[in-house]
Amino acid sequence: MVERVRAVGAFMRGVLGADRYEHYLEHHRAHGCGEPMSRREFWRDYHRWQDDNPQGRCC
Repeated sequence: MVERVRAVGAFMRGVLGADRYEHYLEHHRAHGCGEPMSRREFWRDYHRWQDDNPQGRCC
């Protein structure tokens, strides 16, 4: 039962995009140099990028 709840939680984080920072850290560990951005810096940069590069989305 606990495994199912965790699986659903992981699925929802993926659907909502809440796991983007974790993916960023994985990518940075594999390819990055220097210090990775903090979670706050990452989300600020991500939303700035979305504002500068609008794509098909509801809002």
